[in-house]
Amino acid sequence: MPSLRTALLQSSGRPGAVAENLKTLDEAAARAAGAGARLLVAPELFLTGYAIGDAVPVLAEPADGPGARAVAEIAVRHGLAVLYGYPERDGERIFNASQLIGADGVRVANYRKTHLFGCFEQEWFTPGEQTVVQADLDGIRIGLLICYDVEFPENVRAHALAGTDLLLVPTAQMHPFQFVAESVVPVRAFESQMYVAYVNRTGPEGEFEFVGLSCLAGPDGVVRTRAGRGEELVIGEVDPEFLAASRAANPYLADRRPGLYGSLA
Repeated sequence: MPSLRTALLQSSGRPGAVAENLKTLDEAAARAAGAGARLLVAPELFLTGYAIGDAVPVLAEPADGPGARAVAEIAVRHGLAVLYGYPERDGERIFNASQLIGADGVRVANYRKTHLFGCFEQEWFTPGEQTVVQADLDGIRIGLLICYDVEFPENVRAHALAGTDLLLVPTAQMHPFQFVAESVVPVRAFESQMYVAYVNRTGPEGEFEFVGLSCLAGPDGVVRTRAGRGEELVIGEVDPEFLAASRAANPYLADRRPGLYGSLA
């Protein structure tokens, strides 16, 4: 099975300007496709911006809304799958969501962030209730989490037990928590034997300072590609043969004793 070349778009776009952010995504998709990527991953709430306050309910849209249709056009135009973050409206509720759209323009997975970080998110968003959301792409089982979710090992382990090969984590990781990108994410990839694509915003936005440092970490805990602190598109390979060999050599999942862990819940 061939590797899945994956592009990570580290950018904050232009907060509050959906059209401008779609243009940035389109340009990144063209560059990614030109480099042979089959998947492009954008950060948390990339469609609208993160620190947009009162604009959250104004810019929130359904999963099949105009933003989704525009991203689908980008995916088809450049022949690659696209994962992007956006505020999802479902009736009166708004979720911090991410959506994966295939290269054919079909919406294949939508995930709602289950663990909301800080007062800002808790004010504007409703937490999701489904931990494991997956889709298949080129023979790779894709799983979705968002930012703070990956800091709970239970979430990543749930994906491991469900067979996730590549975990996509659009994020808005801010100062002073850069150790998550530097240390926690590679450890999560190793302890649950999967690839993890952690894709961050960058620079100042409202009261936040996003730290960049997006990465693709492998099941051996080694980072395959790493962005710096600025706007950047980086590309890495998700190798299913290496993943299979790593899982065969690493006994974590086989050596688990679930009967001992009941008190953790």
